[in-house]
Amino acid sequence: MHPQIKKRMSFSSFGLAPNLLQALTEMNYERPYPIQEIAIPAILTGKDVLGIAPTGSGKTASYVLPILTQLSKAEKAKNRHIQSLILVPTRELAIQVEEVFKTFAHTFSEPLKVKAVYGGVSINPQMKAMMGVSILIATPGRLIELAESNAVHLTLVKSVVLDEADKLLNLGFQEEMQQIIKLLPKKRQNLLFSATLNDQVSEINQILLHDPIVLKIENEEDSVDLIQQTAFRVSDARKGPLLRYLIRERKMKQVLIFTSSTFKADQVVDKLRKNNIDAQAIHSKKSQDARNKVLRNFKAGHLKVLVATDLISRGIDIEFLPFVINYELPRSPKDYVHRIGRTGRAESTGEALTFVTPEDEHHFKIIQKKMGKQVPFEETDELNLNGY
Repeated sequence: MHPQIKKRMSFSSFGLAPNLLQALTEMNYERPYPIQEIAIPAILTGKDVLGIAPTGSGKTASYVLPILTQLSKAEKAKNRHIQSLILVPTRELAIQVEEVFKTFAHTFSEPLKVKAVYGGVSINPQMKAMMGVSILIATPGRLIELAESNAVHLTLVKSVVLDEADKLLNLGFQEEMQQIIKLLPKKRQNLLFSATLNDQVSEINQILLHDPIVLKIENEEDSVDLIQQTAFRVSDARKGPLLRYLIRERKMKQVLIFTSSTFKADQVVDKLRKNNIDAQAIHSKKSQDARNKVLRNFKAGHLKVLVATDLISRGIDIEFLPFVINYELPRSPKDYVHRIGRTGRAESTGEALTFVTPEDEHHFKIIQKKMGKQVPFEETDELNLNGY
């Protein structure tokens, strides 16, 4: 087990491609996060890696940068023979990883072609888009469909990444994973990243990895120390005006709001818009294209308010998100920690504001107990919300 390195290294000490270092400087990435300073050199050695690291710890860049460096020195891929395969459990994560790869891949004089594929959309455009792809990010089911159609070949793959392996296996992809492994060449680099090391991850580790370098970064998502939390006692009728008051008074430029249903998410957005606050909803009833567009706009800072349900929240990974608001409490304490963990990520601070109605009081006590942290309350009865 490698201890976390106390003295921070610089990206330039890893042996990354010069254009990637320049891109990191231009993007104001001053120093690597703990997972990056351990994983990047380990991956560049060509060894297998097992990384136990939470979402939001800088994990994606920790494999994107060394894979691009390795492939920039390799021969170009033969047509429809991909060189690097990244397996992910959800469409949202596939799109997110694709964005990171494309950001850096475009800095090469001969850019490596990157493509994300997933179910829920037509397969035909994805089949056509496989021409010349070097790096493929895929959900398991759609990858198997493409391989069976001879749209993509896996026999020349140099590196395989299982990102969020715990979720991949918990969502019942075991059989598909076995099927994919049989299509891969025996000689390849395997990189497995997971938030937890459960029995299923241990099992796939035994099958997939050969004498891996094991990295463990403490689970920062379960640690809420970087997040400044405040709870507001409020009646159901005053939630809307309080929300608009906080957005305006705190001059929030980027805020993620959680509701417990798609209906409520749309309702909150409707009220915000009627009050001239730019907002969009993201939930399972929106089309994939609509979700992608809204998420892109929010991440880029073009959209001030994003209202989401728990089901969709896993794909929302923003490095410096200043505010999260729990408009409604989630059912489980774990979901609460996951929600507020969208802020205060990768060593940046953030604020989590939670609305608590009289009916919510008991449930919120349970959440605080499970979290192991008392949240300070602010009373709102005396607050003048007229005009909000």
